[in-house]
Amino acid sequence: MKDYPFVDHIKAWADQFPWLEMATSLSILICVAIIANVIVKQVVVRGIRVLLKKMPFIDQDIFAEYSVIHLVSNLVPAIVILNGIHTVPFLSASAVSIIQMLAQAFIFITIARSIAEFLDLFNEVYQKKPASKNKPIKGYLQLIKLIIFVICGLLILATFLKKDVFTLLAGFGAMAAVLMLVFQNTILSLVASVQISSYDMVRVGDWIEMPNLGINGDVIDISLHTIVVQNFDKTLSTVPTNKLVTDSFKNWRGMRESGCRRILRSVTFDQTSIGFLGAESLGMLKKFFPTNQSICDDPKQLDENNPYRLTNLGLFRQYLQDYLDHHPNIAQNQTIIVRHQQPTAEGLPLELYTYASTTVWANYENIQSEIFEHIIAMAPEFGLKVYQAPSGDDVRKFIA
Repeated sequence: MKDYPFVDHIKAWADQFPWLEMATSLSILICVAIIANVIVKQVVVRGIRVLLKKMPFIDQDIFAEYSVIHLVSNLVPAIVILNGIHTVPFLSASAVSIIQMLAQAFIFITIARSIAEFLDLFNEVYQKKPASKNKPIKGYLQLIKLIIFVICGLLILATFLKKDVFTLLAGFGAMAAVLMLVFQNTILSLVASVQISSYDMVRVGDWIEMPNLGINGDVIDISLHTIVVQNFDKTLSTVPTNKLVTDSFKNWRGMRESGCRRILRSVTFDQTSIGFLGAESLGMLKKFFPTNQSICDDPKQLDENNPYRLTNLGLFRQYLQDYLDHHPNIAQNQTIIVRHQQPTAEGLPLELYTYASTTVWANYENIQSEIFEHIIAMAPEFGLKVYQAPSGDDVRKFIA
C-alpha cells in the first residue's frame, strides 16, 4: 500500500490533541442520530400515515388527534446514541455510562408515553361505539397507564442505581408502611390531583359550590395539596385537594359553556281567585295575545255546563308560555315550561322552568326579575291574586 506522508503527518498532529478526536467523533455520532431521526420522521412516519389514510376502517379525525407513531419514532436517535457512544474515543467510562443511562431513561419514558397515547386513542375509538355508554373502559385504561408509568419510573431508577428492579421492589416493600404514614397527606393529594386532572373535574376559573364547607366561588389556584377558591364575597377558601374527590361539589362550568342559565322560580296564587272564564272576560283578555293566535276555538269552552271549560289560570299559563316563547332574552333552543306545583296552605304555585340566554350574573338576575315583575303585574288582568302573607299593617287595618 502506498504511503501518504501528508496523511501520516495529520495523524501525528491529531494524536497530540485527543480531545479533538473525541469531539469530532461525538459530533459525527450526534449528526448520525439527527439524520436517522429526520429519515424516520420524514420518510417512515409519513409513509405509515399515508398508508393508514387509505384504510377505510380507520377514523381519520380521531387518528389525526394522536401522535403515537411520532412518539415511537423518537426512539431511533436514542438507540443510535445508546449503541454508538462507546465508539467515541478518549471518552471516560463514567461519561459513557451516564450518557447511556440517560438514553435508556429517554427510551423508557418514550415507550411509556407511546403506550399511554395508544390507550387514549383506543378509548376514543371505543367511545364511538354504542356499547361504550353502558360499559365505559376509561377507568381501566387509566389504571393501566398508572401501572405503566410506575414501571417506567422503577426501570429508570434501577438504571441509574445499577440494580435489579426486583431488588428495588423488595427494598421499597420494607419502607412502604413508613412512607405511607409519613407522606399520607401528600400521597392522598397526589392521587387526588391525578384523578382531578384525568377526569377534568376542576380547572382554574371554574365556579364551584360546596355547601357543606361554605364554599361558593371561582377556583383561582390548583396545587398538589390545596385548591384556592375566591368566594363571591371576596374571601379566600383553601380546600385540600383530596376533598374534591371524597366530597361532592357542584361545578358550574357546564352552565358557562352552554351560554345559558336556568330560571326555576314560582309565584303562588290565591286559589280562591281561580275560576272559569266567560265570553266577556275572554274577549277582554284576547288583546294580550297575538292577533294570529286563537286562544279558544271550541265553543264548549264557554258553556257553563261544561266542567272542562277554560279557567283564568289556564289561559294565564298559555299567555306566559307565549310570552316566554317570544322573549328576546330567553334561550329558545332550551326547555320552556310553565307548570303547576303541589298546592300548599299558601296557595297554588305556578313555576317557570326556562333558560336565560346569558350567563352573566347581573344580566341573568335582571332578566329573571323582569319576567316575574311582569307576571305579578299581569296576574290581576286575568282575575288572579298573588298570595302574600298578612303584614302588621293589614292586621291594624282589620282591627280598626
